[in-house]
Amino acid sequence: MTPESETETARRVDAVVGSRIAARRSALGLSQTALGQAIGVSCQQIQKYESGQNRVSASRLHAMGLALGLPVAAFFPETSDAPEDLGLTRFLTASPEGRALASSFALIESRAVRKAVAQLVSVLAAPA
Repeated sequence: MTPESETETARRVDAVVGSRIAARRSALGLSQTALGQAIGVSCQQIQKYESGQNRVSASRLHAMGLALGLPVAAFFPETSDAPEDLGLTRFLTASPEGRALASSFALIESRAVRKAVAQLVSVLAAPA
């Protein structure tokens, strides 16, 4: 792996970690200010973490995991192709409607209902 590709991979992982922090924070209904207060940083620093602009240290990521009720591993991509999903995640969380959908979807306990909602959204989004 060349230094450029290592740097690009690191940036992609940083972006995925940030995106997952934002998605979980949003799903829990927390503001950036509230999460920042819980872990001892400013809301601006949370914005930088969520955008992938700044890397999250291991200790800070541990604190975020505790505050957001997730293990640290949940913030990382599971496969090498996971960063490609980042664009979809960013698109979904870019609008208030998308964030509402994501946060509400996460609260649906029934797998069958989640599957039905996903199918409904796919049908509604299909070109006419």
